[in-house]
Amino acid sequence: MSRLLVRALRRLVVAPAVVLVTVAMWVTLPLWLLATAALSPILPGRWRALRLLWLVVVYLTFETLLLLVLLGLWLASGFGWRIRSPYFTGIHYDLVQGTLIVFFREARRVLALRIRTDGPHPSRVPDEPVLVMCRHAGPGDSFILMYALLHWYAREPRVVLKNTLAWDPAIDVILNRIPARFISPNPAAGEDLESQIAALATGLDVNDAFVIFPEGGNFTPGRRDRAIARLRRLGLERMAVRAEEMTHVLAPRPGGVLAALEAAPGADVLMVAHTGLDHLLTVADLWRELPMDKQITMRWWQVPREDIPADRDARIDWLYAWWERIDDWIEENRVPAP
Repeated sequence: MSRLLVRALRRLVVAPAVVLVTVAMWVTLPLWLLATAALSPILPGRWRALRLLWLVVVYLTFETLLLLVLLGLWLASGFGWRIRSPYFTGIHYDLVQGTLIVFFREARRVLALRIRTDGPHPSRVPDEPVLVMCRHAGPGDSFILMYALLHWYAREPRVVLKNTLAWDPAIDVILNRIPARFISPNPAAGEDLESQIAALATGLDVNDAFVIFPEGGNFTPGRRDRAIARLRRLGLERMAVRAEEMTHVLAPRPGGVLAALEAAPGADVLMVAHTGLDHLLTVADLWRELPMDKQITMRWWQVPREDIPADRDARIDWLYAWWERIDDWIEENRVPAP
């Protein structure tokens, strides 16, 4: 299926379907509330079904409202003529920030979640572009990172995301209007993803943050095993051995990181680790944990540019060393699965 056809399917079928489902949910909400209230005393947990229902309603409502606002912005920009101008780009970043602030306040209230951060205070991060490299694990870590960068660090993220996230209509529209890239973690032959990543990391402003997840996907034991096997197939035994010693993260894929470092030669790096929800790997895990009543801990490290080696092989070794450090931090700070 061509990319143009896939985009048309997302925009003309999936997006209207989300709006219709949202309207149907609100029209029938009294029935849903009665049904979930009747089920809640039977199910384990504190009002688990009601909490899940409310999160679904909130998510769909945000999604629909965003799509309507995005349509209005497209019209106001001259039917898309100026939609990628600095003025409208700023409006889109403000829209994302406001949405994430409200959504996370509601999620913290409903799920009893807490977010604690440890690392450089935003005031100590200089007004210069930064490259942000984050581990990938647990539900919603991309959104938590975007929330932190926009709300706490006052940055405008340029993010590299998995192409499957483009099936979310609002994410699809917004991230095709601001600097971002949807990529496949397993690209087809001939796809030059490193050039796409380099283009995204080029020309960063003082308040920009280029964001990449070097692992290429959420951590699971199966993906960890496949990543190690892949390194061995490529003849990279030393990397495979180092990857086997890391038990909480996937072996980082250096291609995109190297491309970003080359494209932004003056940018410092922020390394980000987090733990708290990383043992929630399936929908069943999420359902079992509601309400979560947990703390998400985020750790940030600022790496000055002069501490990053210039040689390609040395940079790969530097990246692996940081991922080993992140793995050790997770081991020290993680909450064991129940």
